[in-house]
Amino acid sequence: MEKKGKWRVLHRLIIINFAFQILYGFYMVFFAIGGGKYPLFKRVIFTPLEVIIKRRLYSIEVWLAIVGLSIYLAITEVFPKKVMENQK
Repeated sequence: MEKKGKWRVLHRLIIINFAFQILYGFYMVFFAIGGGKYPLFKRVIFTPLEVIIKRRLYSIEVWLAIVGLSIYLAITEVFPKKVMENQK
């Protein structure tokens, strides 16, 4: 495999990893932790504090993965295209 092909594989693996982190985090926040589906709403009164904290930590993890993916795509996809357009 040539050098450019290795970088493309790595690039795609990084994007897939971010996407997996985002999907896994959404699953943990809305389906797995707490035993119910969707937001807690009034169930939060009867939900143990540990469950609420776990859900919040997973939601922070999701936000970090979204921000990381956005920054990564901006640096690797958007910025090089803008630079090429400005050079023309």
